[in-house]
Amino acid sequence: MRRPAGIALLAAGALAAAFVAAAARVALLQDSAPAKEAGGSPMNATSDTALPRYSRSAHDITPLPRERVAELASRLDEESYRITQKAGTEPAGCGTLLDNKREGTYVCIVCGLPLFSSGHKFNSGTGWPSFHSPYDVDHIAEIEDRSHGMVRTEIQCARCTAHLGHVFKDGPKPTGLRYCLNSAALKFYEKGEPWPPESRPVETETAYFAGGCFWGVEHYFQQGPGVIDAVSGYMQGHVDHPTYKQVCGDDSGHAEAVKVVFDPKRISYRRLLEAFFVMHDPTQLNRQGPDVGTQYRSGIYFTSENQAKEARAFIQEQHESGRYKGRRIVTEVEKAETFWPAEEYHQDYVVKTGRPCHIADPWKK
Repeated sequence: MRRPAGIALLAAGALAAAFVAAAARVALLQDSAPAKEAGGSPMNATSDTALPRYSRSAHDITPLPRERVAELASRLDEESYRITQKAGTEPAGCGTLLDNKREGTYVCIVCGLPLFSSGHKFNSGTGWPSFHSPYDVDHIAEIEDRSHGMVRTEIQCARCTAHLGHVFKDGPKPTGLRYCLNSAALKFYEKGEPWPPESRPVETETAYFAGGCFWGVEHYFQQGPGVIDAVSGYMQGHVDHPTYKQVCGDDSGHAEAVKVVFDPKRISYRRLLEAFFVMHDPTQLNRQGPDVGTQYRSGIYFTSENQAKEARAFIQEQHESGRYKGRRIVTEVEKAETFWPAEEYHQDYVVKTGRPCHIADPWKK
C-alpha cells in the first residue's frame, strides 16, 4: 500500500489522529458487540456460539449464554439476585462496600469480571459506592434507562449483563464521571488476595510478523478470532526509538512489523502463520507490491523455541507444497528483538482513514 504524501502533515495531525484512533477502537468494539434489546440485555447473550471478545486488559468478555448466567445467578443471595437480575437498587447508605477504604479490586458478583479499582473510588456523598473510572472501559456496558419517568444511563457487566447501577456526568477529574454502584452487585478482593480463575486475564502469547506495509497486516490480524490485539511497529533494527522517517529512509535497519497478542486456547500459532501467508507474498525480496525497501521485507520473529520450530517447519511445508510454483520463500525467521510501536497515526490506520487495503482477508471461508 502506498503512503500518502506529506508525512510532516500527518505528524502535525498526530494528536488529532489519536482521538480518532480511540473512537475507531470504540467503534470496532461496538460493531462486534451484541445488539441491545430495549431495556437492555444483549440479544445474543443466549447464544452458545458467541464470537470471542477480549478487553484491553486481556480479559475474556465474550457474552455468557443466558443459561450460564441463570446458573451463576442461582447461587446469589436474595439481595444480590434482586439487584443484578431485576435491576434493583439498595437503600442509600446501606451498602457493605460504601465505606470500604482498603486497596483492591471490585469484581462482578455474578461472573467475577473485574469492574472497578480502589484507586478510582471516591466519596460522592450520595450513599452508594462511587468511582470515576472503570477497571477497563470494555468491562462496562451502558444502556439507556427510561424507567421511573427519567432518562439515565444504566451500567451492566459486559460479560453477564448483571445490573450494577448507573453512571452520571457529575464526577471528579479526570473523567468527570460518577459510576454509582450497588454494593450487592460487587465482590471485593483486597490487594494481594488471589483472584479466582474467572477474574483473571487470559494467558496470552505474543507473535511478530513483517509483511510489507503494516497498515493492512495489522488490520487483518486484529480481526482474527482469538487475537486480542495487533499493533504496528518497527523491529530488528539497530536504532533505539526509531521514527517512521528513519525507517523509510532505510537508515535504521528495521522492518515494518506487527505485534500480535493472542489467546492460544482460541487460536493457534499455526493458524496465525497460515493467515500471514495469505496476507502477503513471502517470495518477494525486500518489497511487497509497489512498496520497495528493506523495511518491507518478509519476516517472522519468534518469542520461543516452539514458535521458531513451527515457523521453520511451516515454511518448509510451503516450499514442498508447490504453492509458489518454484519461487523461493525469502521470509526471514529470527529471534524477536525490541519491538518499537509506530507513531499513533499508524495505529488502526485502515479503520481511521477508511482507506481500503488490498490485502487478502485470511479469515474468509
